[in-house]
Amino acid sequence: MAKTISPYHYKDGLKDGIPIGLGYLSVSFGLGITALSMGIKALEALLISMTNMTSAGEVAGFIIIAASGGIMEMILTQLVINLRYALMGISLTQRLDSRCTTRHRLLMSFGMGDEIFAVAASKPYPVGPSYFYGLMTCPYVGWSLGTLLGAVAGQLLPADLQLALGIMIYAMFIAIIIPPACKSRGVLGTILISVGMSCCLEYIPFFSFISDGFAIIICALPAACIMAILAPAQEEENDGGREAAQSDT
Repeated sequence: MAKTISPYHYKDGLKDGIPIGLGYLSVSFGLGITALSMGIKALEALLISMTNMTSAGEVAGFIIIAASGGIMEMILTQLVINLRYALMGISLTQRLDSRCTTRHRLLMSFGMGDEIFAVAASKPYPVGPSYFYGLMTCPYVGWSLGTLLGAVAGQLLPADLQLALGIMIYAMFIAIIIPPACKSRGVLGTILISVGMSCCLEYIPFFSFISDGFAIIICALPAACIMAILAPAQEEENDGGREAAQSDT
């Protein structure tokens, strides 16, 4: 743990978190409409977003709730989807100042989102709890408020428009995976394998007994493991470096 005291304060984190909060507001609006379409009430969706800050995890959770899935199914699904946050947290511990006690770290872990981690980790000096709490504030408000607005707006909109807006959250996921898929054959292969397995589980009658939550696990883990063996990230980087060297010569 770094001994240097962070030069950043709550207001600095609050300022850095404004763009993230605005982005979360738009994304969670679609999440609120998605929750409503699955039979989850506006207040329930708000409470879920207030206690969770994970888009993919919440969508998967909504699917499991709508399908009356079990608690173990929910736990395993969330573990697989959100495991990356544990890795981010371990990485960020190397960037924290001496004031980040265990109590602060537990509170800070609640707001460990992809964008929040990226901003905090990019700071040239160690990060303290005050700055991180400021960084969490706008994203938390935006995420919760957007979910509520989406769920309430969904109740007022025609059914056809609700269905149309309900795909917003899925469009966001597609927008997230396309750029890395264009750059990495490992990511592209993982996506194609998981999509193929998902289609098999959905359309082959033999697999009809598999619930939606376990289907996510079954599709995600094998696809990631297969491509980790066939196209590890280090190998791709080396290939890219060799190609660049060859082009220079």
